[in-house]
Amino acid sequence: MHNLIAYTDGACSGNPGPGGWGVVIQAKSVDEVVKQRSLKGGAADTTNNRMELMAAISALEALDRPSQITIVTDSVYVKDGVTKWIIGWKRNGWKTAAKKPVKNEDLWKRLDTVREKHQVTWEWVKGHAGHPENELADELARSGMEPFKAK
Repeated sequence: MHNLIAYTDGACSGNPGPGGWGVVIQAKSVDEVVKQRSLKGGAADTTNNRMELMAAISALEALDRPSQITIVTDSVYVKDGVTKWIIGWKRNGWKTAAKKPVKNEDLWKRLDTVREKHQVTWEWVKGHAGHPENELADELARSGMEPFKAK
């Protein structure tokens, strides 16, 4: 039995502006990485929060079958959104407590749908703090943004 861990990150040059997302998925046996997969992508006109969400969505959508996975993100927005705020948003018809439309509703709905297939544990890690897999996810996110930056 392998433990699945996905390290996710988003990046944006300007906010909004060109952005990218990156994911490092590891299958671990005890403390040894047995298999590692990297994913990345981006968009021409986006926000950092949208790219953080796309990283988490992409990690879950990459799984072939229902899985038990830990998603490690440096985004408090993603972690708190999916573990706390989304319950109220859904109850309130995708409105915030202030009765305003939820920002990035399309991606929150997509994340909510894809996470239902899996048993997901959400963890937060401080970004840009020397965490090797988070740094790699950040590199992938910046790389995913490159094709969308003005030459």
